[in-house]
Order: sequence, then structure tokens, then C-alpha cells
Amino acid sequence: MGLRFIGKDPESDSDHSPAVWLDETTGDLILQGWRITDAETQAEIGTVPKNETIIRFPLRMIPFVLEANGGDGSGSVVR
Repeated sequence: MGLRFIGKDPESDSDHSPAVWLDETTGDLILQGWRITDAETQAEIGTVPKNETIIRFPLRMIPFVLEANGGDGSGSVVR
């Protein structure tokens, strides 16, 4: 598996941030975000399979997703 780092949240500190990688073999996105732990949000989402997790991913990160998809994200990319 070859992962290509796309970028991290420009509003986060250097040690903790949402980030995006592209798996160059499968074309899948690998996302790092904030784990959802509050009961109210979990209840609204419902059952999550044991091999999955839900994360909060800031809307300001959409340019990174667009870049990973080969488009022009037109955002400030922090690498």
C-alpha cells in the first residue's frame, strides 16, 4: 500500500490534526479526524459495526478531499 499525504488541517497544532491521505493502490481516502464519543451524536447515527468508527471531519478540509480526487481544491494546503 502506498499512501500519499495530501494535507492536514491548517487550523490545528503540529501534533494533533485532521488529515487526509490517498491510497495510491486502491484510490481510497484515509482520514484522520476527531473520534465521536458523545452519546447524543452516537444515538443520532445509530449502530456502528465493530470494525468501523465515526469521526468528525471539519468542512474546511473539503479542499484536501478534492485535491485527493484529482481536482483543484483551491485551498491552503498545509504539508
